[in-house]
Amino acid sequence: MQNKARHHDRSIAVSTLYSLDFRGLLDAPFEEIDPFQGMNEEEVGALDEEDRVFIRFLVFGTLENREAIDSLISKYSLNRPIEKIDAVDRNILRVAFYQLEFSRDVHPAIVIDEAVKLSQELSNDVSFKFINGILDSARKDMEKK
Repeated sequence: MQNKARHHDRSIAVSTLYSLDFRGLLDAPFEEIDPFQGMNEEEVGALDEEDRVFIRFLVFGTLENREAIDSLISKYSLNRPIEKIDAVDRNILRVAFYQLEFSRDVHPAIVIDEAVKLSQELSNDVSFKFINGILDSARKDMEKK
């Protein structure tokens, strides 16, 4: 059950970041950001406290480290500038890189698998290959350190 809950939590975090990105609010002060954007009170209330904490952790951690995360995405996406990456994919990558590089609370293989699953659910049919390639390259470099 925990894995399904974490997957759902990551999906909420990606949706929140996508919404902020789409509306140009990624640099908004944290106190003005609702990490549960697009969810009604009943949906938020259905989340247990651990899930709400994890979603906040992903959203605010990603936002706090966004500049460094975006640099990493640019580094590994090679010929595709970050602003040219589909907004959903860009925010899936942001959450994944946050967990890979800054929180390191989950094994890299799980982070990559979750990002690929989110891409298959939220993006187009080929995005998961792009996301998998970028994150796998980053994982390999991390293992060399």
